[in-house]
Amino acid sequence: MKNKNEIKTGLLVIAGIALFIFGYSYLKSNDIFVSDRTFYAVYNDVEGVVNGTPVTVNGFPVGSITDISFHKQNKLLVKFRVENEIQFSVNSLAQIYETGLIGGKALAIIPAMDNSRVAVSKDTLKSSVAPGLTDLVNEKLTPLQENIEMMIVSANNVLDKINLVFDDPTRANLRTSVSDFSETISDLKETSKMVNSIVKSNKMSINNTLDNVNSLSKDLSSISNSIKSSDLETTLQNLKESSKNLSILLDDINNGNGSVSKLISNDSLFNNLNDASKSIDLLLEDIRLNPKRYIHFSIFGKKNQPYQNNKD
Repeated sequence: MKNKNEIKTGLLVIAGIALFIFGYSYLKSNDIFVSDRTFYAVYNDVEGVVNGTPVTVNGFPVGSITDISFHKQNKLLVKFRVENEIQFSVNSLAQIYETGLIGGKALAIIPAMDNSRVAVSKDTLKSSVAPGLTDLVNEKLTPLQENIEMMIVSANNVLDKINLVFDDPTRANLRTSVSDFSETISDLKETSKMVNSIVKSNKMSINNTLDNVNSLSKDLSSISNSIKSSDLETTLQNLKESSKNLSILLDDINNGNGSVSKLISNDSLFNNLNDASKSIDLLLEDIRLNPKRYIHFSIFGKKNQPYQNNKD
């Protein structure tokens, strides 16, 4: 009986120890029934990563983080386990990333497609941290914020310049200009009304004038057609012939051909004609003053008087 109690007590102690080990392993996210390998990765920041954070390959869970501790130069050493059946290159990347909008984190193994050896337990993988939603938003908003700040500064500068330009005298001048412009618009409206009234009152006269203009236009068109149909072309041809003959005559005169050219260009002929003209003038003057010298009737004859040169 005593032995049975001791056996039961021993079995209970063994079961308790097994439950303790299983519970501790469960709390540490270690499955004691699954064979796995242990890997390491070094990070500058592991915010949001804790023991039990899942390890994934292409989004599929293959393990979990088992420990986080300080490393050299204040960096953090992350220890994680991966199931043995998952094979990847030693050059693969262990990347921490956000799993959703609420900030959950996970560690993804991004396999390297190369011919390097397969990673074995205790290997240290390359590490990186993928930018989260907050980081992406900040990355996009930072340039936008800078642009907005620059626009605000530019707007302030423009407003300052506007305030300098539109001082009190300028504002007063603008108000005066606007008032004058309004008065001008009113005057234009009144003028428009007057013009409309004049047009309405003289509508009949304007219509008659337009009719007369149309009639005049028709008459001018008829005259133009008459001129076109007349013998205008023959007249122009004759005029061209006359102009051509006149040009030939002028060329002969310029070249010294013909009597007219000689009369114009020969000084002796001109002088002779001039002397002959003067002699004729003297003869006519003497006939006028002494007609009896040239015309007389005498039965007995009469002695001619000598010629006297009558010059004024």
